[in-house]
Amino acid sequence: MKKALFFAFAMMMFASVASADTYVDGYYRHDGTYVQGHHRSDPDGNKDNNYSHHGNTNPWTGEPGYEN
Repeated sequence: MKKALFFAFAMMMFASVASADTYVDGYYRHDGTYVQGHHRSDPDGNKDNNYSHHGNTNPWTGEPGYEN
């Protein structure tokens, strides 16, 4: 029983980590410029865990973060 509860808890934790990004569909700006669809980190109000933050790496592009 304890193993089953531990496994369920571990899977819930993994699921919450695995869903830490959002896909943004491509769109046209008002000036006619097309912005290609892309992945971004979920908005949560915490700047330290965004892909662009210094010390983090974007898992989709491999680019290191650049913002302080």
